[in-house]
Amino acid sequence: MDGAQQYSITVETAKQPARALHGGLVLADSAVPLLMHETGLTSYLYFPRQDVVEAVLRPSEFRTFCPFKGTASYWHLALPDGLIENAAFSYEAPFAEAEDVAGHIAFFDRALDQPLSQEAQNVGVSGPLVDWLLQEAWTCKTPAELTEQFAQCMLAMGVPLWRLGVGIWTLHPQLAGRHYNWMRDRDGVVEGGTPHGMLQEPAYLESPVRHVSEGLGGVRQRLDQAGASEFRFPIMEELRQQGATDYVAMPLPFSDGQINTLTLTSDDPAGFSTADLGAVYQCVFGLSRFYETLTERQNTRTLLTTYLGQRSGARVLNGQTQRGAGEEIRAAILFCDLRNSTQLAASLPRRAYLDLLNDFFEAVSEPILSRWGEVLKFIGDGVLAIFPVDDDPAAACTLAQAAAEEIVARLAKTEDPPLRCAIGVHLGEVTFGNVGAPERLDFTVIGSAANLAARLSEQCKLLDQPLLFSGAVQHYLPNAMVSLGRHDLRNIAPATEIYITKV
Repeated sequence: MDGAQQYSITVETAKQPARALHGGLVLADSAVPLLMHETGLTSYLYFPRQDVVEAVLRPSEFRTFCPFKGTASYWHLALPDGLIENAAFSYEAPFAEAEDVAGHIAFFDRALDQPLSQEAQNVGVSGPLVDWLLQEAWTCKTPAELTEQFAQCMLAMGVPLWRLGVGIWTLHPQLAGRHYNWMRDRDGVVEGGTPHGMLQEPAYLESPVRHVSEGLGGVRQRLDQAGASEFRFPIMEELRQQGATDYVAMPLPFSDGQINTLTLTSDDPAGFSTADLGAVYQCVFGLSRFYETLTERQNTRTLLTTYLGQRSGARVLNGQTQRGAGEEIRAAILFCDLRNSTQLAASLPRRAYLDLLNDFFEAVSEPILSRWGEVLKFIGDGVLAIFPVDDDPAAACTLAQAAAEEIVARLAKTEDPPLRCAIGVHLGEVTFGNVGAPERLDFTVIGSAANLAARLSEQCKLLDQPLLFSGAVQHYLPNAMVSLGRHDLRNIAPATEIYITKV
């Protein structure tokens, strides 16, 4: 803890009276202001509240948190020349290390005619955590790995850490956030997701994570001391019963204003010292940037997969972004359309029809994705998917057939209203890549093979069949198909022989 032991905080009475002025207007005037010194930070003068002109103060919703000083409340200044936002701050319920400045307010120099602060002391920030942050943290490839290294570094420098948790809000269709939990007596980091619905559950609503994420500051609570407690979150009692003595929840702010959460728990009788938490506080904002970078790449991968599909998303993420970039691939192409969609849209309320479409797309997509297919896009009320051939066209055709038959079976079970489909499956060559305008691209498949699959889907309605295959598919599955003869398909020449699954 050599580096961490350098961190200190002291409060003393200023050597002379002080006056805070803006445009000649007195904001505060005190004979006994306090001066707070903190390692590596600017020293601010704190004016007793009775010496501050309360009429100019307007409360702000902005908060910041220091794990050994507490939550800082901010104040706007309403002055004749306008409102200066977040121009002053105070600790309304400071922790023990800063209790001397309770009932005091400090002003930022930008709001004053003459600065009152003093230059930071010991500005050379150093220590094991800072060294790790600068020299090794960049090697971490995932948030879980970053969490593991951070916790191990704290242990190595003597911080009595028992548990560490990081909660990051994310962009995901099913998850509101991800959490990474480390424990001293357990190998590795346990990663999990927070479903969107969980945000309405007591486990979140009554948690420190909500308190921090909503910008209300942070949490510091001794868990082994009797008496009144500022915070009474259920998780604290659970941790106390497991032997925890000290708990901290603090913001991990991202550059866009998103507030994530870092939690630290100790089981040491002495809990965390100011030096321990000071070492963390010195690097927490830099640490946030590493989490932000890793999370943004994770979010990008998730969103590309969600909107483009697994293979297409990976190709875009790997740099295939130029218009016209693509490759010729052979694939089993599946096109599935919802039957009677116009009638359904006209007869149902808009919300009900949207829910119906989502149910339809889910019923179609799951059989495809579970067989390593790629859902390329939803086109109105239709679905375009492919099963790349790789080296085995028969396998691709078999997977496409199985997926199509499961889709038909699933939809046959729906009622009120019943959902029916029209599926065309063809095997052929397509171009897989970027098409579109210079600034608005789509990653999809194009070519006559894709058109043929769509025309087979159209023919389903004319032949009153839920599923039709081309001769190219039947060639690899001859024992599974029976011919319906040759038929004229729209804009396809010559007539095409069509097959259905043999019963």
